Amino acid sequence: MRSLLPALFLGLLLSACAPPDHDVIIRNGMIIDGSGGTPYLADLAINADTIAFIGDLSQATARTDVDAAGMAVTPGFINMLSWAPNDLLEDGRSMGDIMQGVTLEVFGEGESAGPLNDAMKEEYDPEDRPTWTTLREFLDLLEEKGISTNVASFIGATTVRVHELGYEDRAPTPEELERMKALVRDAMEQGALGLGSSLIYAPAFYADTEELIELSNVVSEYDGMYISHMRSEGNQLLEALEELITIAREADVKAEVYHLKAAGESNWHKMDQAIARIEEVRAEGLAVTADMYTYVAGATGLDAHMPPWVQEGGFGQWRERLMDPNTRAQVLEEMRTPTNEWENLGLGAGPDGIMVVSFRQDSLRYLIGRTLAEIAEERGTTPEDVAIDLVISDSTRVGTVYFLMSEENVRKQIALPWMGFDSDAGSMAPEGESLNNNPHPRAYGNFARLLGKYVRDEGVTTLEDAVRRLTSFPAENLGIEGRGRLQPGYFADITVFDPATIQDHATFEKPHQLSTGMSHVFVNGGHVVNDGEHTGALPGRAVFRGER
Repeated sequence: MRSLLPALFLGLLLSACAPPDHDVIIRNGMIIDGSGGTPYLADLAINADTIAFIGDLSQATARTDVDAAGMAVTPGFINMLSWAPNDLLEDGRSMGDIMQGVTLEVFGEGESAGPLNDAMKEEYDPEDRPTWTTLREFLDLLEEKGISTNVASFIGATTVRVHELGYEDRAPTPEELERMKALVRDAMEQGALGLGSSLIYAPAFYADTEELIELSNVVSEYDGMYISHMRSEGNQLLEALEELITIAREADVKAEVYHLKAAGESNWHKMDQAIARIEEVRAEGLAVTADMYTYVAGATGLDAHMPPWVQEGGFGQWRERLMDPNTRAQVLEEMRTPTNEWENLGLGAGPDGIMVVSFRQDSLRYLIGRTLAEIAEERGTTPEDVAIDLVISDSTRVGTVYFLMSEENVRKQIALPWMGFDSDAGSMAPEGESLNNNPHPRAYGNFARLLGKYVRDEGVTTLEDAVRRLTSFPAENLGIEGRGRLQPGYFADITVFDPATIQDHATFEKPHQLSTGMSHVFVNGGHVVNDGEHTGALPGRAVFRGER
């Protein structure tokens, strides 16, 4: 018996010194793997940046144990339209999105961070002037700086146009078009997701369908996607949808509608027709999808209330024209006149439905949260005059919320199996200079609102289907490999949350409120959110189409 004691002691010592089996084990969670299939109870192991095993790990050890009993364990969410590039340059934590489980921010609605020429760089304030030129250089810069979320981007059709034509309202020459196509090809070679357009806004508005087909032909060579804020979301919604379908068909390219909506009460009935048309072409084999945010109001600027012709040449020329009495009179008339020639969001929302939310000038910030109607009444003038005066006074397009959509259509869209989700917003922390302006509440609540209000409380769709459309569905559409599913060998982008408590809190009146209920978030295996608190970890990477 005495001879056995040293051996037993040695065995215990070796056992105590043995390295753990895994870096992280998430135990006893309800696995919702992103496929849309039935959830199941299991443990999940992470080694380095990768999912190592899913199953019974009761006998395994780990450096970090996470108890997920009673919680959902899902792939990290993909934000199909993020305006976070500048936010991430200033603060890589991405607080607004990461606290909702977003692990991949997708940029590029019309505008992208590259390619830039010298003239485009000069448009920035001197202290913010880009040190990069290409889109890839910018994404690599974010990764090097340190970010909590992954990032990816489309190349912006507007950016490509400005690179070659500036802000002119004309078609490109054959030589200019070839250079534009070369810029798109370079970006696709460097891993861009596809081509993004924003046709409702000048100067993107100046591009015709053939120009977009030519650029999309390049994207098709790389199996990329054409994604578009269409030329109209209101009076010409169905016509604009046909343009997107034409581009998809002619260029043989996947196409997605940015934040699908029927804007303005007189257009709400068109949503059924738009849905039917998309399902018709999908049945024909055309890969057309859409994404959305989960609110009845959009957010942009007062430029969406003014005709595109007055904005030709860029902001400086726009502002100068507005200061000319004769031009101002013409603009005022067009702002008040219904038309199908351009998208006037102001008429769709009405002055009581147009709220100003951000200014550059401190002297104007007292107006934040007020409508054009309220300001006009106070000043004894018209809402249209107020809009022009604010653009001139602030020397910006002025951040604006437009109340345009119906709740019925929002629910109808959420239920669609080919609908993804986006915030169409930045991702900031509720602190410091962010508090100087009011963002749309979608910046803090879009994804939590989907899972709380529409999945849990209203049962508009199932949790497993909502997760699918937040994860594997966009990842596959975008051509992103190794993400969007809980599967061994995939990157460890993972959320752990309580479906019973996840909740948005941001409102239009008080938008700077983080969502709650997200207990843990891992990005490339890095533990970014731990017990509902940001850890400060910055494991995010630049993600490129077709690359692991």
